Formats: sequence, C-alpha cells, structure tokens
Amino acid sequence: MAIKLSIQNKGGKEVVKGGLEVSSEGTVEDLKRAFHKAKPQFYPARQRFTFPLKAGEKKPTALAAGKKLSDYDLNDGAVLIFKDLGPQIGYSTVFFWEYFGPLVVYALIYFFPKVFYPTHKIIPDKHPVQTMALAYWSFHYSKRIFETFLVHRFSHGTMPLTNLFKNCGYYWGFAAFVSYFVNHPQYTAPSTQVAKILLGVAVLCQFANLTTHIIQRNLRPPGGKGYAIPRGFGFDYITCANYTFEIYGWVLFAAATWTLPALMFITAGAAQMAIWAQAKHARLRKIFDGKDGRAKYPKRWIMLPPFF
Repeated sequence: MAIKLSIQNKGGKEVVKGGLEVSSEGTVEDLKRAFHKAKPQFYPARQRFTFPLKAGEKKPTALAAGKKLSDYDLNDGAVLIFKDLGPQIGYSTVFFWEYFGPLVVYALIYFFPKVFYPTHKIIPDKHPVQTMALAYWSFHYSKRIFETFLVHRFSHGTMPLTNLFKNCGYYWGFAAFVSYFVNHPQYTAPSTQVAKILLGVAVLCQFANLTTHIIQRNLRPPGGKGYAIPRGFGFDYITCANYTFEIYGWVLFAAATWTLPALMFITAGAAQMAIWAQAKHARLRKIFDGKDGRAKYPKRWIMLPPFF
C-alpha cells in the first residue's frame, strides 16, 4: 500500500511539494531513494529523516538504516523532518588520506633535509635513533592503511566531507611538526640501546593494537549493525584496549626520541581518544544493563588503567 508523507525542514516548510509517495512496506533506504528522485541534489548518504520533536524530548527520533517504514507506524500524511547532512565522503577514503599523508610528510623531511633546513649548510649523517624513528613511524601508518582496507568494518558508509580536511590537517600537521624536530641537524639523540628497547616494545604495542582491531572486526558481520561486548586480549579488563595499546606505543616513541613534539602529539591524541572511550563505555553500559534478558556489562577500566 502506498502512503504519502509530508517531508518538511526544521522550520516547518514543505521540502517536497504535495508530499512524497512511498510504499508502507518499504525501507528507510527506499524512502531515501524516492526523496533523491524528487530532489536529485540530495543523494541518500546526505539525507537524514527524523520525527518532529515531541514535548520533553531533547533529540528527535531518527529513522535508522535497515528499518522498515512499517516499524515506525507511518501512516498517510505523517510528517518527517529532513536534514541535509552536507557533502559526504567514504570512511575508507578519509582514512587513507589522513594516514598516507603522515607517511609521506615524515619521510620527506628525513630524506631531504637540505630542503627543510636551508640555513644549515652542514647536514650531519642520520643518527640510528632518527632512522629507527622513521621505521617505526612508517610501520605504524602503513599498518593503519592496511587496517583501513582489510580489517576495519565501518558502521557508517560516509562522513561529512569537511572531516577530510580537519583530519588531514591534524595528522599531516603533527607529522611535519614531529619529523622536523626529530630529524633536525641539531637533534641530540638519546641512548641508541635504550631507544632500541623502547621502540621494540612500541612495535609489540602496535601488533597488540592490530589484534584488538581484528577482535572488534569479528564482533560485527559484514554490513551488520548493533553492539556486542568485546572480550579477550585486553578487552576483559579495558573497554577500549585498542586505544590503550595505541597510546602506550606512542608514549614509548616519545621516550625513545626524547622530543617534546612527539609527546605533544600523543597528548593531543590521547585526549581525543579519552572522549571517544568515555562515550563508548557509557553506551555499552547503557545497552548491556542486565535487564530484560540483556547481558550485564562487566566492570572494566575505560582506557588507561589504573588512571582512567
């Protein structure tokens, strides 16, 4: 049976004149395709539909991907609020560029010091610590690119295009900042033997981080939705064990190179990860509350035991 929905913007103005006709047995994706046909400039990835905000609600109920329209009891004449999410870009595309950039930027400064340090007429040979730092940095971002295409499963297909510039600015900027000081002609390297040990342990942290990402990948089937309680390899004690190993690896890198920019890099990254980790921990505790047959989320550290 076909129903006609009134599609409005936040201000109450009708977006599709006369309403949008869809099948009552269709899905949210069918609704988006029908809207795209009526409004070609709004492709499905940049569409978001919600119900009008009800009294007492802080956020309106959004129509979720994969749901049938009948799941929401939509009748003829029902009102939906349309929001344009803006230009979108695929997650894997954003991740590739934000990781490929640091890989190149850091190496350029290492291999072409005369370009980046023009006031220094004499460029000394690279210290072993500088070379080991390049190897670790390159390994980390190569691993991230590998994970982007062969490990991660994204719950959302796209993100706002503006994220590409924001994320690349952060990663590329810090790559230049760290590399400039680690590879500076006047860089004073710490003990080579100590740096070897620290970076060796840091590499183990990177493999541990990869293992946690594989565990997270296997929690959700391809195209699947929803949440599960992660278990094993750190997750039995820490909600975001993947962040834990990531942070430990970069702390060791900062200690091995003994540079303030590297420490600033991981401090900024850890602060953002702490926000994500706290939100995920709260979300999992809310979902797995032990009620109505649901599992009870176990007591765990959020990210960095014993501090957080």
